[in-house]
Amino acid sequence: MNTGPIFAASSFEALEYDALGCRRCSLAETRKQVVFGSGDRHADLVFVGEGPGAEEDKTGVPFVGRAGQLLTTLIEGIGLSREEVYIANVVKCRPPGNRDPLAIEIETCWPFLDGQLGFIDPVVIVTLGNFATKLLLDTKVGITKLRGSEYPGAEGVIIIPTLHPSAVLRTGGAHLANVRSDFVLMKRALERARLARGAS
Repeated sequence: MNTGPIFAASSFEALEYDALGCRRCSLAETRKQVVFGSGDRHADLVFVGEGPGAEEDKTGVPFVGRAGQLLTTLIEGIGLSREEVYIANVVKCRPPGNRDPLAIEIETCWPFLDGQLGFIDPVVIVTLGNFATKLLLDTKVGITKLRGSEYPGAEGVIIIPTLHPSAVLRTGGAHLANVRSDFVLMKRALERARLARGAS
């Protein structure tokens, strides 16, 4: 998606300040707080999920519920910690009842995610589930067909789609094995991209 910025933040801090007070869509009426993102603001690896759930809405931190625990385990499984990556979502406020975010909500919130990625400047972006994958790859193809491969993004970034941790918790088994395989892929891509960036 390329809707263009609705504002021009001068810094990451200014972008976050604007997000925390955002009332640009109806999600502002039902949220407890904005869940902007967490982690290393200079990370080489960024994870992008769908939107905050109930636990995230309470704490203001993305991926802190059961899905977040699984994501943390998967990150640690490739030798990293949550503090070494950055985690964000397509929409920064919880959709009521954990429903899917609406197209207008995604479009309205896009400049915040676009700004985050611009300031962080990662080498690898991992999209968690359908909404993040379709947004960042500008596609209508579903996650099950896209996962397991690398895709080129802007400025040489590598995009790797994988299943959302909450979907893995619901289904387990083969899906967990697929996600573990995707994390091995992202680890290799991260190492390769870091070398390439360092050499340029």
